[in-house]
Amino acid sequence: MSLIVYYMPLAIVSVIALGFAPLAWWVSRLIRPSKPTQWMETTYECGSEPIGEAHVQFRFQYYAFALIFVVFDLVATFLMIWAIAFAGLSQTAQLMMLVFFAILILGVAYALKKEETVWI
Repeated sequence: MSLIVYYMPLAIVSVIALGFAPLAWWVSRLIRPSKPTQWMETTYECGSEPIGEAHVQFRFQYYAFALIFVVFDLVATFLMIWAIAFAGLSQTAQLMMLVFFAILILGVAYALKKEETVWI
């Protein structure tokens, strides 16, 4: 059999996955109410009327913590996946894995360095 037959399920799932978000967005725009009211324009804060200014500027540290969490979450996920199949990987794949982790560690180091300079 040709390669097209083997990759056809992957192509079908890819088209469905890529088309789902635009389709969901379009359907939600189609069925939503289109008459904005004063109640719909107000800011929602836990079911009560907002007190004070709604726009608050967050410090960089919150974003840095989020970035570091995402990086470590990715590292933990890929470590578990690759630890299972590490022995069966080729040397090129193992090298690419180490390069990937090096890039992630550089990202963490950069975020921590950036956090030190902004923390003051």
